[in-house]
Amino acid sequence: MATAQPGAAPAPRPLLSLSDVSVTFGGVTALKGVSFEVMPGEVHCLAGENGSGKSTLIKVITGVYRPDGEARISFDGEVYDQMTPVAAQAAGIRVIWQDLALFPEMSVAENIAFQEVVGGRPRRVDHGAMRETARKVLARLGTSLDLDLPLRDYSIARRQIVAIARALVGEAKIIFMDEPTASLTQAETSHLLAIVRTLSREGIAVVFVSHRLAEVIEIADRMTVLRDGRLVGVYPAREMTPSRITELMTGRTFDANVRARSHGTAPAVLAVEGLTRPGEFEDVSFVVRRGETLGITGLLGAGRTELALTLFGMRRPHAGTIRLDGKPVRFRSNRDAIRAGIAYLSEDRLSLGLIQPQSIADNLVIASLGKVMTGGLISQRRKQGLVARWVGELGIKIGRQEDAVSTLSGGNQQRVAIAKWLATDPRLLILDAPTVGVDVGARAGIFDIVARLAAEGLAIILISDELPEVYYNADRVLHMARGRIVGEYDPRSIALPELEAAVYA
Repeated sequence: MATAQPGAAPAPRPLLSLSDVSVTFGGVTALKGVSFEVMPGEVHCLAGENGSGKSTLIKVITGVYRPDGEARISFDGEVYDQMTPVAAQAAGIRVIWQDLALFPEMSVAENIAFQEVVGGRPRRVDHGAMRETARKVLARLGTSLDLDLPLRDYSIARRQIVAIARALVGEAKIIFMDEPTASLTQAETSHLLAIVRTLSREGIAVVFVSHRLAEVIEIADRMTVLRDGRLVGVYPAREMTPSRITELMTGRTFDANVRARSHGTAPAVLAVEGLTRPGEFEDVSFVVRRGETLGITGLLGAGRTELALTLFGMRRPHAGTIRLDGKPVRFRSNRDAIRAGIAYLSEDRLSLGLIQPQSIADNLVIASLGKVMTGGLISQRRKQGLVARWVGELGIKIGRQEDAVSTLSGGNQQRVAIAKWLATDPRLLILDAPTVGVDVGARAGIFDIVARLAAEGLAIILISDELPEVYYNADRVLHMARGRIVGEYDPRSIALPELEAAVYA
């Protein structure tokens, strides 16, 4: 047995340690014999596909779920037979979930410091003290915000900072961040990663959950990989590559090949000329042809989503024309666009793409009710048939059609959202950030579906700020900046680093 050398510094003790953790739900194993540890001040990545057990593990650590058997949690020198949410909060364990759990109508100061005034009995709120608390913690993060402004007036990137600031008010020792960069631009992501490094230098451990593998490698010291509720291993981040992480997470490899093909002789499905909405986009012109996947990329704020909403009839252009199959169209609403054969998958799946409490079946048929109606009523037979068809065609993994769509993994929810629009038999499908919050394995499956739909003749607009997505999966790529199309690229004649240099310049 090895012994420490005289005078040698003792080995550092983990801040957080769990061993042999198992969790089952109604006979379904969510975690099986998982061990996990985080060192003080470490940036640790927790990686795995949706459904691998990441969220379950975090909820065990925070006391939301109780593990099976006699598993114990050791945190900051204390051993807990059973962690509870109250004990986790008191110990300094914080979680920033992907939805942030903030209050849009409340001010920045109130969002950051409200836990200081929450108690068991009513008391007067000291707004001055709340503002001072918020100011100090934001200064600690090297940033400043208007403390009196309602949170709803800030971008998602600024809200992330508010969520981190709130976690620090109670002297956090470890912060779990769930998909913190999913909706951020490259510049905003860089700022957030700088904040993570600041927290690490102060001795605060950060556990980073992200499907953006390049940033995981950049920011993490180590990573723990889960697959199907089991521990795959713990690895130094500096030894990892995106392809290696993908292989560990999924148990299989994915080939990154450019799928671009020429569609120059195919008939135009959509032709846009001089389309303008002041303050959002200006003089936008392009064509999408039958069977073509047109990629549109650019930093957040470039006007991509605003353009998509205009094509879908949610906003009206100030100038310019939209033609479908050569005929000019003017949409008064999205209903007109749907009737004309345009479908739009929103970037916000949770609040706009799907109705989370409603069933899988209801979500899937909501945009095509006419197909399941008979005699003015919904035919359950037709409804079940339509759902079964698209569940089968897109390979959606479900239990029962009547289950709430919220019970599905992110990748399967996204497939339901796509199926909802394919059931309308569109001529043009607009996919706005179709893989936000979706793991790498599910992403590959979604893009296989996109390629198949294009091969069947569907015209597709693929909007994404993740350049590899449009580079490998689009036939042409348009670069949008400050509301204008500033470049067009053929993935077959440009390398990905060249495209990245052009977009991020």
